[in-house]
Amino acid sequence: MFAYRGKTALVTGASAGIGAEFARALAARGSDVILVARSQERLRALADELARDFGVRAEVIAADLTRADAARDLYAEAEVRGLTVDLLINNAGFGTHGPFETLAPARDHAEVMLNVAAVVDLTHLFLPAMLKRGDGAVINVASTASFQPVPYMAVYGATKAFVLSFSEALWAECRGRGVRVLALCPGTTATEFFDVVGTQDAGRGDRRQAHPRAGGGHGAARAGARPALRCRRRGQLPAGADGAPGAAKCHGAGDGTHDAPAPGSVGHLATRLALPHSR
Repeated sequence: MFAYRGKTALVTGASAGIGAEFARALAARGSDVILVARSQERLRALADELARDFGVRAEVIAADLTRADAARDLYAEAEVRGLTVDLLINNAGFGTHGPFETLAPARDHAEVMLNVAAVVDLTHLFLPAMLKRGDGAVINVASTASFQPVPYMAVYGATKAFVLSFSEALWAECRGRGVRVLALCPGTTATEFFDVVGTQDAGRGDRRQAHPRAGGGHGAARAGARPALRCRRRGQLPAGADGAPGAAKCHGAGDGTHDAPAPGSVGHLATRLALPHSR
């Protein structure tokens, strides 16, 4: 079981979407959070919300993780602030869409830097201390695009296939050493992802409309998501449409002290299906 209270989680891409919902779900469990994204203003607003609603410490570190030295600078800043990262959530990422030859090379390069290089670099920096303590977790946000080539999103699909393979390999290496590694593979989710891609054609499947949290939550509607979320653990394949055996789902467990996100919402995705079991 993973104890959240008194621990610190670092969430990249925390200014919106799944990253922001991860931060809320973690704060609701009593975890302090380090919020990382480019927009300091949006991060500060979220940090204020989490500190007010849950009484946790919420640190803001603005960073552009497409830069080659960004992960190292982020790690150094966390060290300066005396922050120990117990849970690393590599969530930041974006996609490009269109015939490969028509896409801007610089944009695709930035996509690889964020979706792949930043994930590897941050894991290199924060994982060793977790292993030394014998306690911690890494959640890498991949995609259902991880499981097959994606024409017209060739680079995005390849980066997410890397994230899934990387996560499975690290899971095996960390097994029995007190550190959990998990790949989160969301399906089509109503976040700002499509605004960044620049087209709604990048989505496959239905995107549910925004849902308020059950019981009112924070009084705000959250973006919806079909919980077509699967992970592969222990080298097993994800369940297919035919319900193939050997599939493993990611299950979370709340402590019952906070409002439950509505089923199908981004908050439900982040809370119920990705976070390690709590105690």
